[in-house]
Parts: sequence; structure tokens; C-alpha cells
Amino acid sequence: MTQSESGTLAVQKLFKEKFGYTPTHTIKAPGRLELLGNHTDYNEGLVMSLAVDKYLFIAASPRTDGKIELVSTAFPERELFSISELKKNPQAPWADYVKGVLDQLRKHGVQFSGFSAAIHGTVPMGAGMSSSAALEVVTAMTIRKLFPFILTETASRKPARGEEDAEVTRDEKLQLAKLCQKAENQFVGVQCGILDQISSLFGKSFHAIEIDCQSLSVEHVPMIGEIAILICNSGVKHSLVGGEYNELREMCESAARKMGVKALRSVDIRMLNASRDKLTEREFQCAYHVVGEIQRVIAGATALRSDDFVQFGQFMFQSHESSRDYFKNSTKELDLLVELARKHPGILGARLTGGGFGGATINLIKRDAIESFSEYMAAEYQKSTGIQMSPLLCQIVDGAA
Repeated sequence: MTQSESGTLAVQKLFKEKFGYTPTHTIKAPGRLELLGNHTDYNEGLVMSLAVDKYLFIAASPRTDGKIELVSTAFPERELFSISELKKNPQAPWADYVKGVLDQLRKHGVQFSGFSAAIHGTVPMGAGMSSSAALEVVTAMTIRKLFPFILTETASRKPARGEEDAEVTRDEKLQLAKLCQKAENQFVGVQCGILDQISSLFGKSFHAIEIDCQSLSVEHVPMIGEIAILICNSGVKHSLVGGEYNELREMCESAARKMGVKALRSVDIRMLNASRDKLTEREFQCAYHVVGEIQRVIAGATALRSDDFVQFGQFMFQSHESSRDYFKNSTKELDLLVELARKHPGILGARLTGGGFGGATINLIKRDAIESFSEYMAAEYQKSTGIQMSPLLCQIVDGAA
């Protein structure tokens, strides 16, 4: 049984246990791994990502009392609230991601009534695989199924005859991604870019997703070969609500303003060096990382299109070094994981993935090294830190459905 199938059964079982009947719909959205392009998205840069086979599932049914009731396998508390009262509850902060999406849908004119929903996840929380964006996306897709609508750039409309079960178009996926990003920015309070939401919606099996965050163009780059993707979770819980993420974004935006550009996407290394005396040391470091990272994405995409995984892996190592030395969003545990990986003969590339400040590393390895790499990393990391860690094999999958 696949992870998708077992997760679907688990969420349907939870729904029946908690509500006493069978759900009408079950939707899933994958988590994502950032392959290359750390913190480039909100700088209107380029980024490469993967949708992977770790999911958020929602099983749901409509109800007639104007209430929304949420239960989750991850949290013991049940959250019950009126559709007219979308307010944060400090006792159930996990529900903010659902409420934020509902709030944005309402602002876009989507009409919905009450519903019951069970939530189950196989995305490791705190590992930097964006369980939050997957929850936002699966919420939006669930409401779309329960109370059909089609999202446009400024509003929403009812589906015409025959559109109810049509596949979500590329344009609507982009609108859904923007809506989910706004939910996290405005309701939750994390000033994230759009990478995570696009990745969860636009995933394609055996392909990397190449995103231009300025034009919002999305391309798929084949990633097929004798390779495997493994995640090593540092055991340091990654949380972006603490403010570090927002502070880094402020540094990047301040640097761009001082150089007279809208975003760091418009800056090259020559311009950055010429503007160094306008910037604080920290602003320069953050901008240096972002400018270099955008170039690594361009070079990495060329390497992937040539099936040059060795070269691509070198860009991953360089990316981590830049995050560590300039952007300073790594931790000693993440650095250790990358250095341990670098010593294994099966490794091609390794780096932190996601916002940083904890979470996990992404490792591109030779497929025939899966077992030896996993055993080696688990043993060496425990020897150095005392933390038990089991590398997690990830398959590249399609987006939300």
C-alpha cells in the first residue's frame, strides 16, 4: 500500500470515528522539498522544488448548522467555530492555517456553509517540508469540492454546467497558490513567498518544478535517473512563526530599497559589490546569498536538463555553504548533517531545505546507495549528537488532488 493510500484510509477512519458517518470527499496535497533556491521566492527570484509523497489529507462533509468542526490526528483538541467567526484560537494554533484560507476565500466571494473535517498528515511537522502550505492547499481544494467555485484573479464564480468536475487549470492553480500565500501572510503572520503553495499545486512525478517568482511562470524539468532523494531531519524543530523568517525578509527588502530596485532579482553581483557602502554588513550578506542563489538555480536547471547530477549536487553543496556563511539560517545540526553526507561515497549533493533555523537537509544520492547511506547517516548523527534520526526516502509526485 502506498503512503497516499494508507493516508487516505487513516483520515477516513478518523472522520468516521469522530463524526459517526462516512465523509463525502477526501482530498490530499503533498508537502514540498526545496531543491535549490533558498529564500529566493519573496525576492522575485528563481527556485527549484519537488512535490513529494508526504501529504496532508482532509476528509470532509457539509453540515447545516453554520458550524465548522475540525479534528486532527496530530492534535488532541477539537476546534469548533461559526462560519461567521474566523478568529485565532491560541489553544488551537494549527487551525489558523485553515481559518486563514477560509478568510481569503470569503474575501474572494466564495460562498460556503458549515462542514466537518478530519485532518491527517504524513508530512513531518517542523522538518521544513511545508506542512503548513500543504494544509492551506488541501483546505482550499476541499472547499472547492464541497462548495464548487472557480477562482479568478480578483474574485470567484460558480462553475458552468460541466465544469464542476473539470481539472483545475494552470491559471486557477496560480490563483489558489496566491490565495493560500495571502492566508499565511495576513492571517497566520508569516511573510512567506509563494514557493511552497505553488509546489504543492504544480507537482509532477519524476520532475523538478522550476518557478520564476517574478513572472510566476512554472516549468517542469525531468529528474529521472539512478538517483534518490532522502531527507535527514535534524531533530531541531523548525518554526517560522518565531520571527526569524520575517527578519531575513526585511533585510532583503531593505537592501533592495537602498539599491533602488523593487527586489533583489534585479541585482547582479557587480551591482551588489558597487553598492556595498550603501548597505549594512548584514544587508550585504543577505543580498549576496540571494543573488548567488538565483544564479545557482539557473546553472542547476541547465545541469538537470543535461542529466548531470554530479554537477547539480555541487550546486546543492554551494547553496548550503552560502546559507551557512552569509544568510546565516543554518544550525550546527544542519551543518553536521551536510558534512557527514559529504563523506559518503554515494552522495551527490546535500543542503538545508526550507526556511532554515532547524528542520532537515535534502540529500541527492546514487540510487544503489540508499541503504548504506541511511545506515551511515543514522549511526554517525547519533554518535555526534545523541539524536536518533532515520533518513526518509521521498518519491517525487503529482500535485494536490
